[in-house]
Amino acid sequence: MNSFKKIIVLSCLLILSQQNLRAQRFILNLPDHDQKKYYFGLTFGLNFATYQVSYTSSFVNTDTFTRILPSWSPGFNLGLMGNLKLTKFIDLRLVPSLSFSEKRLDFNKIGYDTIVTKSIESIYVHIPLQLKFKSERIRNFRFYVLLGGKYDYDMAANARSKRNDEYIKVKPNDLGYEFGMGFEFYNPNFIFAPEIKLSQGLMNQIYKDKNIPLTNAIDQLNTRSIIISIHLQG
Repeated sequence: MNSFKKIIVLSCLLILSQQNLRAQRFILNLPDHDQKKYYFGLTFGLNFATYQVSYTSSFVNTDTFTRILPSWSPGFNLGLMGNLKLTKFIDLRLVPSLSFSEKRLDFNKIGYDTIVTKSIESIYVHIPLQLKFKSERIRNFRFYVLLGGKYDYDMAANARSKRNDEYIKVKPNDLGYEFGMGFEFYNPNFIFAPEIKLSQGLMNQIYKDKNIPLTNAIDQLNTRSIIISIHLQG
């Protein structure tokens, strides 16, 4: 019985000593970072983009197409970040970037069995302005959610194209909203922050051209993308 008590006492002492050793080993990285009024960073990531399509009332009776369906396509983003501290738990963030994306429309022409895919390639100047709502810092970790608006300018938009072989024409300007979530991991020299967000365009991107049957079948064309980013914050 005495031996059993000794084993319990020794086990408790061993556990306590290990916990104390772990506590001594813990280092709080960037202890003064949260006191900064502002800071900057780099961002890069993947995007998956598509269109939301609304059809004209005459689409059902069209003699050209049997269906028009959007599909998702991958791309990538590169940019900078500026972060301004408003309160202990709220930041204002600007993340200007270049977004290289592709969106696809699959359609069937009447009288043909094959599906035709039209790819719309875009190079956006992407300017989102966001409010970032942060949790309390837990050692070297923090969680946050974000909400904001965006302006996009598509440098590859073909609305002014004079070519006769265009399947569809899109406008260059877009406004929209974004929301998402992310995590911040404090390292000795920087903050590593993976993030995911949904970006929804609000402006109709379709450019009406009576000489292009596909655009005459579409009433509304809005952008939508899912963006998975990595932020490196100083």
